[in-house]
Amino acid sequence: MTTSKSLPARRSVESLRKQARALVRDVAAGDAAAIARVRAHLPSGVDLPLTQRNARLVIAREYGYTGWQDLMSEVGQRLGTGLESAAAQARRIIHDNDVERLKQLLAEYPALMSWHDDEDDRGLLGFATDAYGDAGDPERERWFTRAACAELLIDAGAVVMPSVCKGLLQSRAKGLLQLFQRNNLLPRTLEFLAALGDLDAVRAALRENANDPASVNDAFIHSCRFQHEAIASLLLDRCITLDAELASHVDRGPGRAAFVGHFIANTPNIVDVAEAGLWRGFVMERIARTLHDGDLTSFVDALGRDAWALSDACVTFQVRVIEVATLNDRGAFITALLDLEPAVVRRQPPPPSQAIEFAFTYTKTHLLPLLLRIWPLPDDLPHAAGNGDLARVRRWFDAEAKPALGDAANHAPATSVHPREPQWGGVGVQQVLDTALAWSVLNHHFDVADFLLEHGADINTNWNSHEPASILHTLVFEDDYEAMRFLIDRGIDMTIKDYRWGATAWGWARYGKDDDKMAQWLEESERQRQLGR
Repeated sequence: MTTSKSLPARRSVESLRKQARALVRDVAAGDAAAIARVRAHLPSGVDLPLTQRNARLVIAREYGYTGWQDLMSEVGQRLGTGLESAAAQARRIIHDNDVERLKQLLAEYPALMSWHDDEDDRGLLGFATDAYGDAGDPERERWFTRAACAELLIDAGAVVMPSVCKGLLQSRAKGLLQLFQRNNLLPRTLEFLAALGDLDAVRAALRENANDPASVNDAFIHSCRFQHEAIASLLLDRCITLDAELASHVDRGPGRAAFVGHFIANTPNIVDVAEAGLWRGFVMERIARTLHDGDLTSFVDALGRDAWALSDACVTFQVRVIEVATLNDRGAFITALLDLEPAVVRRQPPPPSQAIEFAFTYTKTHLLPLLLRIWPLPDDLPHAAGNGDLARVRRWFDAEAKPALGDAANHAPATSVHPREPQWGGVGVQQVLDTALAWSVLNHHFDVADFLLEHGADINTNWNSHEPASILHTLVFEDDYEAMRFLIDRGIDMTIKDYRWGATAWGWARYGKDDDKMAQWLEESERQRQLGR
């Protein structure tokens, strides 16, 4: 890794944050030197303008560290404050929903109440309220959020960043939204009033602010996301008053009631409706629905009828369609889309996407010939391993059989478009080796997997498709007995528990998948191994 700075003995966390913010501003202003710094430390595919996350990554690498968390750990040790370490401990406590232990830690480290050094500056309250998945029903909200810890933090006076409140809207966390409302922590804006379902307050807000289309559109979307039909109908009427074209489309097409019903029943998950606009968002969601339903004829007909969805303005939508089609193994849909020559095929450089990553992680590598029409296959160790290219894999090791990766940040998982969750930590050589192992096992390149195990990959890695667990956990949901047998025969620890639920692979089979046959097979495999057979 090329470094250009040495870290002063007493560099403060805040000074490093300021450097990152200044870099974002300089890049946005077109400063050539700032842009050169970014290009020196980030993969070439990273788009500008620069995000705060990537700015911090650049700063960390300029000081010779793999990532921001590694830099923060070093700063914490030098300053001797222990606050960063306490914050990491607090995140684990919140994950475990241990209110009493959190109370003790806050008493020991009062500065945690205003700490917000996570990637999105959301602080501990953001960590407690964030939902890995959509928390649109009470059960999922219990799974993915930590209401008791959030309430403790609020009562103790934690700083509430605006991004925390916005996160409640995105995750549809109804219980937390009400908790924040009871504590007068929500902005009295139209979108929050709509999400809360306060019809009288929405009417009053419309009287005060009747002519802001963006505000009304956002409020309409959130009223639908939180399933407040009466409010959605009221807001749609206002949207139509402000937008004659929308009125024409809706009234000549599905009608207002059906339009509202569609958005309530099909919470947008492919389209950024705020960016696309209500009508185009509606159309693109209907196209996406044909993909989910496996209706190829309707998919092609819809794209032919609404050809603007193939335009340069809709590249993000096209990318998301390809990603979803990859996840769901719908190669025919990708072929049909590409045959229509969408703008994504011509975009240079290609837009960021997880499509190829999905192909390796979810064993859809047979779709690579289609995806490679848009995105080049990354030249790194994990992709070579997942592709079964043992000759290329060998070239990533030196004459002494040690990894010779260069900058680990140029290898998956560091190059993923999707940011890693805090619990993963930074990416180093071991994480690259383990990702390569996982992809080789998942895609049945067992010769590559054996080579990697002989050269430093950890069979007991916490690699998993989305959160720390084990490769065995992932294979449970792939119904892949052959790959599971490979790992078991080579001694994988079958007692490893996942990060979120604290369950073994057996627990995932028995309770997560409700597959007694697989659970019994895993149990018997463990028993036989203990007997030494």
